[in-house]
Amino acid sequence: MSFKVLLLDGVDPICGDIFKERGIETEQPAKLSPEELAAKIGSYDGMVVRSATKVTGDLLKHAANMKVIGRAGVGVDNIDIKAATEKGVLVMNTPDGNTISTAEHTCGMILALARNIPMAVSTVKAGGWDRKKYMGSEVHGKKMGIVGLGKIGSEVAKRMISFGMDIIAYDPFSTHEHAQEIGVKLVELDELLAQSDFLSVHTPLTEKTKGLISLKNAGKLKKGVRLVNCARGGIYEEADLPQLLDDGIVGGVALDVYTQEPPNEELYKILEHPKIICTPHLGASTEEAQEKVAEQIAAQMADALENKNYKGSINGKSIALLTNRDVQPFLALAEAFGKMAVQLSPEHASKLQFEYGGDSAKYADVLTDGILKGMLSQYVDDAVNLINARVFADSRGFDITEVTSTRPQNYNDLMTITFANGGDYSNISASVFGDGDYRVVEINGYDIELHLEGDIILYQNIDKPGMLASVSGALAEQNINIAALSLGRTEKGSDAITAVSVDKKMDESELAKIEALDGIKNLRYISFT
Repeated sequence: MSFKVLLLDGVDPICGDIFKERGIETEQPAKLSPEELAAKIGSYDGMVVRSATKVTGDLLKHAANMKVIGRAGVGVDNIDIKAATEKGVLVMNTPDGNTISTAEHTCGMILALARNIPMAVSTVKAGGWDRKKYMGSEVHGKKMGIVGLGKIGSEVAKRMISFGMDIIAYDPFSTHEHAQEIGVKLVELDELLAQSDFLSVHTPLTEKTKGLISLKNAGKLKKGVRLVNCARGGIYEEADLPQLLDDGIVGGVALDVYTQEPPNEELYKILEHPKIICTPHLGASTEEAQEKVAEQIAAQMADALENKNYKGSINGKSIALLTNRDVQPFLALAEAFGKMAVQLSPEHASKLQFEYGGDSAKYADVLTDGILKGMLSQYVDDAVNLINARVFADSRGFDITEVTSTRPQNYNDLMTITFANGGDYSNISASVFGDGDYRVVEINGYDIELHLEGDIILYQNIDKPGMLASVSGALAEQNINIAALSLGRTEKGSDAITAVSVDKKMDESELAKIEALDGIKNLRYISFT
């Protein structure tokens, strides 16, 4: 059977060469308008894109013969994965292809900041010669903070260690063993911010990482810290950077990514600041990286079209599971359960046990993938899916035990996560109650019913009169409404667990007022929004 693949966005020519070697016909037209692409796409079995082409649900309606779409790179934000999955179209990417190029670009930005290289170049080219003005500093002996010790963060660490930098890192899902192997010390986030002379981020943009550096938390920073971002725009609050620089809180900023690309007029004005150096998203823009991802995606897609291998697939398991409706509720529970568990887990928890009972035990393998996807999706610098979740977990040193249970249970289908390293909430169980109704039913031996949705305050307290009244009063004072609550205790007068669902997302200052109440301990804030 012959296949045809459409190559878009100026993908490296080696992509077409690899397909040709595999007997697959390709066409690489000049830039197509959305209308032209919609008219053309129906004739092809596969399509390779980079970041420019937007693969929407509407476009896929015209893709009558499409079997696989390949992203020559990491990010798949420009591809509607849900629409592709529902249509049975495989989506693939090349998560390793850009690692070295992005790590090297980050290191180049660090050195450029330290030695004022871009500013000095501009001065000399303009006929100036002010050596004193551009006096730099050595990176040797300086402390480098890295947020996110995934593939790219780890490669940056290895390179800057060779420059004599002392590397500290914050990554709640990297084990101490992994960090020690590459010569890095894991610390808490506030400690990292307070100690770092240079700070580089290698995480996705989430509610937890958005505005990680801003005027709001300026007091946490070491004075004069130099900031680098080659990960995702928005992790540093761009609008706050000029004042942070003018006040001397931040000594310099190097940006390769932005909240809007290309920047709008307002953002360009911010980038004019003399202590900000900036590049147009060049992290993956090396000849070697573009050739590597083009070669990889062609080989992967050819294998998939020939039903030989599905390496690099983002939604392969999802497509297979669409034909098995029985597993869908369990998989939805697993991902939501993982998202909750990660917000309750002790940091650097390396030993985990996943236990499955009832019908869920039949799907234990994929449900473990689902839990890991939920746990890791907000903490790694690449897109996490059912295919690669275990790879990310392995790279961070996770030790996972999978158990199918036959012990008597109060619920037909029970999933239990146990953190063997301990913690305040070390044992959590959940179950499916109905269509879209997923609940935690037990925490540390306390019976409780907690819907896996919305925003939740979870805490332990002494079981005595007035505890709930004090919490509800503190929430009322802040105009925060209670949507639902659940309490669990083992016996009268013992410690208890309380979960309060609220109608809005809460910030640290609002939570602090709850945490300060007498009798409240081990407060956690869980958000699914």
